[in-house]
Amino acid sequence: MGKVRVVTDSTVDLDDNVLAKYEIEVVPLSLHIDGKTYIDRVDITAKEFMQKMKEAEELPKSSQPPVGEFLQVYDRLHEEGYDVLSIHMTGGMSGTVQSAESAASMAKGNVKVVDSRYISRALSFQVIEAATMAKAGKSVDEILEAVAKIRDNTRLFVYVDTLENLIKGGRIGKGKGIIGSLLNIKPIASLEGGVYTPVTKVRSHSKAAKFLAEEFAKDVKGKTIKCVSIAHAEGLELTQKIKKAIFEFTGYEQIDVVFTTPVISTHTGPGAIGFMYYFE
Repeated sequence: MGKVRVVTDSTVDLDDNVLAKYEIEVVPLSLHIDGKTYIDRVDITAKEFMQKMKEAEELPKSSQPPVGEFLQVYDRLHEEGYDVLSIHMTGGMSGTVQSAESAASMAKGNVKVVDSRYISRALSFQVIEAATMAKAGKSVDEILEAVAKIRDNTRLFVYVDTLENLIKGGRIGKGKGIIGSLLNIKPIASLEGGVYTPVTKVRSHSKAAKFLAEEFAKDVKGKTIKCVSIAHAEGLELTQKIKKAIFEFTGYEQIDVVFTTPVISTHTGPGAIGFMYYFE
């Protein structure tokens, strides 16, 4: 049975200590702001990026890692004696998975690429389980089976406070943006099938928190909650309201909170949150 190492990308929203603990390799995306290029999580922090985004003349752009970056990591791990399981952000929002697959087809060793269909901590649910099983000596096939179950039992909701970034980034049409701005409507979407899928609209943080808590309570009723996370882009006020609502509805309070990576912030804009969880 070959040893396995897990590779992911910088949208996973895990800090360096966790990545080191689970021996997870990260291939970062890059960001382009006012003519300068930054490597996500390497050259710029999440908070630094938020300030630069507000000051930028144009919306920053993100780029998937080059095929060569993946190939270099895959071949190095092969030389070290590992099979590779490469789990990445949803292909519905980025070409990262396609870059990884192209590299896998050229790699010297055994590389399996997985589209998580999620981003942020929802991606990390699959990545951490895969890395835990890899360290325990499980095979690629065993890990893939477990990861598929997590993917099926994961939910991710995205709340955005401003539609400007979604419009500029081409994620929604300009007409909808104008209407939403006039009515002060804040959309909540899911990542159904790995793509941004609107589910409802709210007019306040309190209503957003109530909706998310209700959805969570329905989903986990009679099930075992495995992990709950909130990733935000300067969205701490709403984050606290969601945590309070979750506790009031279910009594659950073990919720991880993280400041999301710049790659996600550039699409959602300031004030956004991602609410994600999985269950058995």
